Amino acid sequence: FALAHPLEESATIKRFQAMARGLKVVLPLSFFERAGLAYYNSVAIIDADGRIAGHYRKSHIPQFPGYEEKYYFSPGDTGFMAVDTHYGRIGVAICWDQWFPEAARAMVLQGAEILFYPTAIGSEVYKPYLDSKDHWQIAMRGHAAANVVPVVASNRIGRESSGDLGMEFYGSSFITDCTGAMLATADRSSEGLLTAVLDLDASREYRRT
Repeated sequence: FALAHPLEESATIKRFQAMARGLKVVLPLSFFERAGLAYYNSVAIIDADGRIAGHYRKSHIPQFPGYEEKYYFSPGDTGFMAVDTHYGRIGVAICWDQWFPEAARAMVLQGAEILFYPTAIGSEVYKPYLDSKDHWQIAMRGHAAANVVPVVASNRIGRESSGDLGMEFYGSSFITDCTGAMLATADRSSEGLLTAVLDLDASREYRRT
């Protein structure tokens, strides 16, 4: 809990604001937020000029082995949103939010043209035989197909352990087009950089028709 900070005091946010400004890029940046007596799993959407364009607090908080999040996080109170940035109007949700079609729909109904899902998902502590990677990707490709917007999902890799418990994160980050077709994918174990060119005008026309 000592690692959590208010948005306006976060050294991490300030560092990446400078980076976004220097590189002229938009950065949806996850951070551990303290707000009064509450703690949130949050994302700051940093625009290409370094300003905070939007601020979202994770709505759906999982609580099962390996994901003991209700101990740390309160359910978000910001609601889902679409945020105007230098390169387009985007929606950002966090990890478990991605399993709920209502979240994607709410952002698109507010005008989001791309959906982003920063994620940390992997093996199940008490179900080692369960590999949810394909299910995870299919669920979000469905958000793209149903709402006719591209989806960008970034997932961590590596292993994290605590005592006798441990889990392996399966990476497999990806970018889809507005029909849910895969444009770029990462592997399960390597750090990497994915890029894709998205024609938002073409997506908008397809969505309209």
